[in-house]
Amino acid sequence: MPKPGSAQSRRKLSAEAALVAAAITVASPGLRPYTIVDDAIPGSLTGAAGDPAHGRAVILDRRLGACLLCHTGPFPEEKFQGALAPDLSGASSRWSKGQLRLRLVDATRLDPNTIMPPYYRVDGLTRVGERWRGKPILSAEQIEDVVAFLVTLRDR
Repeated sequence: MPKPGSAQSRRKLSAEAALVAAAITVASPGLRPYTIVDDAIPGSLTGAAGDPAHGRAVILDRRLGACLLCHTGPFPEEKFQGALAPDLSGASSRWSKGQLRLRLVDATRLDPNTIMPPYYRVDGLTRVGERWRGKPILSAEQIEDVVAFLVTLRDR
């Protein structure tokens, strides 16, 4: 155990403070609050696990998130998949459940220049279609469904 006031003790306290500082709680009107820890949202937005079958349906529905506009994936029945963003195949081999959740909720937290839209954010946006003003593109339940599906995609 480090001696109080020692350099080792100060380093340990600094490391603990950095961990605490890395946790950010986000609360927007009309949306469920969530906490970002480092590069992830570890907790479910709804408090429950999503439905992988519903998540797959959200990804394939071009009227909802338009995921296949930019992404490809293990969807042989779908024509015209995008090539602008990472292939969704093996997503859970590359990212944790919490990391996937943050990328869906608001990828600009990781890269302010990303082309990935924030699916669960309503504030600070520009050029938002009238249909989506004041509400997220996907609901908290849909986010959890998509996360539940993406974690089933592993490299083989």
